Amino acid sequence: MALSKRELFQKRRMRVRNKLRKVNAGRVRLSVHRSNKNISVQLIDDLAGTTLASASSLEKDLGVVGKNNIEAATKVGTAIAERAKKAGIEEAYFDRGGFLFHGKVKALADAAREAGLKI
Repeated sequence: MALSKRELFQKRRMRVRNKLRKVNAGRVRLSVHRSNKNISVQLIDDLAGTTLASASSLEKDLGVVGKNNIEAATKVGTAIAERAKKAGIEEAYFDRGGFLFHGKVKALADAAREAGLKI
């Protein structure tokens, strides 16, 4: 029996996360979620189980509400890097989830790197 699109996505997401956990134990995780309309990102401390900082295209102060494009992803990436610096985080590992590393996800990661976050 063929797997559904959602089941394939979940398998890909867990495969990516499990590989990253083995390599980056003890570091903060930069987790990305992309929907059809928005993109959001969180800095998560898996040891404590807490979110340290987050940014989303839904935030009005970023000025990209309702835009689901590379420009919005770039602004969200810059915002999360600034918030990470305020929280005292200099490096994190990038958890793309089940999303492919191109387009908006890549733009977000590149913007976070340019703003000073080591990924």
